[in-house]
Amino acid sequence: MKPFVFLLLTAGCLAACADSGANYTPILDGPPAPAFQGDLAACQMLARDQRQFDQETAGATVLGAGAGALLGAADDEADAAGGAIAGALAGGIAGAVHANDRREAIVAQCLRGRGHRIVG
Repeated sequence: MKPFVFLLLTAGCLAACADSGANYTPILDGPPAPAFQGDLAACQMLARDQRQFDQETAGATVLGAGAGALLGAADDEADAAGGAIAGALAGGIAGAVHANDRREAIVAQCLRGRGHRIVG
């Protein structure tokens, strides 16, 4: 029962932050230009179009599951299935965080490309 609850909570957390990287609003160096809000919306839409769960995230999930299964099998008080679930969740979360970081970078680079001075 505990792995199911943990899986459900983790899935809920991932769903809650699905667009967090695409909703990024960077800090500007100076006042915003008149076109900033329109450009920001367009750049955020571009970042939002990028898939959250790509091959890299899937690979991190699989590697996490394998490592967790090995560690769970090696531990006398744990089992391989529980370790695999925990490892898969950890890998999936790490992949989702990385995808959000990429989305933030897309927003910032897009705004720079449109002539806005971005600090961070």
